[in-house]
Amino acid sequence: MASMRLLAIIAILVQGLVNGDSHELPSFDPELAVAKVLEVAEGNVGPDVKVFNVVDFGAKPDGTTISTINFIRAFKEACNHNGRAMLVIPEGNFLLGSMLLSGPCTFQPPLMVQFNGNLLPQGSTSTAENADWITFMNFNGLFISGKGTINGLGEKEAWKAVCDGCRRKAANLKLIKLNDVLISGITSVNAKGFHMMISVCNNFVITNVNISAPDESPNTDGIHMSKTNKVRISNSTIGTGDDCVSMIHGTTNVTVENVKCGPGHGFSIGSLGHYDAEFDVFGITVRNCSLAYTENGARIKTYRNESPSKASGIIFQDLTMDHVKNPILIDQEYATIPGSVDSKVLISNVEFSNIRGTTISKIAVVLACSQSFPCKGITLKDIHLEYTGDPDHNEDTPFSSNCTNVKVNYIGEQLPPPCA
Repeated sequence: MASMRLLAIIAILVQGLVNGDSHELPSFDPELAVAKVLEVAEGNVGPDVKVFNVVDFGAKPDGTTISTINFIRAFKEACNHNGRAMLVIPEGNFLLGSMLLSGPCTFQPPLMVQFNGNLLPQGSTSTAENADWITFMNFNGLFISGKGTINGLGEKEAWKAVCDGCRRKAANLKLIKLNDVLISGITSVNAKGFHMMISVCNNFVITNVNISAPDESPNTDGIHMSKTNKVRISNSTIGTGDDCVSMIHGTTNVTVENVKCGPGHGFSIGSLGHYDAEFDVFGITVRNCSLAYTENGARIKTYRNESPSKASGIIFQDLTMDHVKNPILIDQEYATIPGSVDSKVLISNVEFSNIRGTTISKIAVVLACSQSFPCKGITLKDIHLEYTGDPDHNEDTPFSSNCTNVKVNYIGEQLPPPCA
């Protein structure tokens, strides 16, 4: 009976994701969802769900036997099942190479993944040309839940390799061309590149995940999104060597809430304007989050480029900063496409609201907008930041804000003081 209630709730959640208004985020209680999906993690899903355990397909949880093909075979059987299906990754250490777990599939959505194992990469190659490690692609309905860990072992070799202009390094988990996805409870550690990479997806919920890598690990973004709509990230802890959450072109209708960020580069929209003919970014809210000892807090960054695009409808609200270097930052001079002199990304309707805490920078608010496309509709409301850096560093520099090519609407308290 409990299992039938679980399946009914899953069906309701998916239906709610599918039928929601295009401008609304997935509307369900994340705590309720996690409580029910925990039953998936424990395998309490009922007799009508067929179980595909990777061990039954020959995978060895000994940490030394390569089990890539066994995982792929288990997924393919689950993918081609004509009813409810659950892929099981039990406790133990599984050694895996790069693998693509792709549809189209015939199972009755969602595919449930009970993930309680520890995944380790086959080898520790330093090449920047690696394929992404674990990729789910091209089907509808995926619920991943459990206490499992994806450990990229980036510290072994990958982070030591410096290669300007090379292809990015392998993501721990890549999710592409998927709809209706819930990820809960899992851990990602020391990815070679991004921890989670999401692209061309719709209706995504990530909650109660733990993502970690040292602050010196290069380009290890926690959750990186592009061309994806309707995402909610909540109740998670992310600390990496790059952005905790990064949202680039085509990312729309996203809420990030109750996330602890640090170390890392903060919550970033961009880089934008990096490629030709980029899709616009809009409908982004980051709220009720904390940042500690990060390079940036709330950031929008764009290239100097010749390809126009827009970023609008962005809210950073109720954020707590602890020793953050750049708490509030719009940087339209982040990098330059050869032959360009200014950014053609128009940033508009952005609100920074109730942002409080401490910074190690004398210039705590920087709004460096494009001369060709000045920022429009920028609001700073109730900002209270205090300087806690070295009192002898730049002692003649006042605690201040710096604004170029923007008219700011100030509401309520402003510390540092507003731009002149």
